[in-house]
Amino acid sequence: MSNPVVGIIMGSDSDLDIMSQAAKVLDEFGVANEVRVLSAHRTPDETSAYVRGAAGKGIKVIIAGAGGSAHLAGVTAAQTNLPVVSIPIKREGHGNEALFSNIAMPPGVPLATMPENGAKNAALLTLRILALSDPEVAKKYEDFVKTQHNAVVDKDTQLQAKG
Repeated sequence: MSNPVVGIIMGSDSDLDIMSQAAKVLDEFGVANEVRVLSAHRTPDETSAYVRGAAGKGIKVIIAGAGGSAHLAGVTAAQTNLPVVSIPIKREGHGNEALFSNIAMPPGVPLATMPENGAKNAALLTLRILALSDPEVAKKYEDFVKTQHNAVVDKDTQLQAKG
């Protein structure tokens, strides 16, 4: 693949099972991406360096996922003008703290927050953003939407035929 245009970052490698779903969707659309483990709390300098340097290396959108206090996405959004899409990671035994910490951003620090563990939707929103300036991505996304539409219409037709 060519140089990445999407950065996918996560607070821990334990989040890879969820975050890899975003990479899979982007790969299916042919969108170059890179996946990194960067922690807002354990590697703050490395996280800051990555985020501040992302635009300069061609990254156009950052998808950030973390669980627990989930500060990674907010810290990322505070340090870049790139769109940041947050995936609050929810694990068994945890409440909604990851979601709440991402939807409670202060004015002036926008963060697009997906549902808990919503990696697929994070990738789809990222594709919509990229489609604004990339006709090839726009066409692939349009085809994806048509495919979804046709699948539902077909299922409804089959159901109605059964009576």
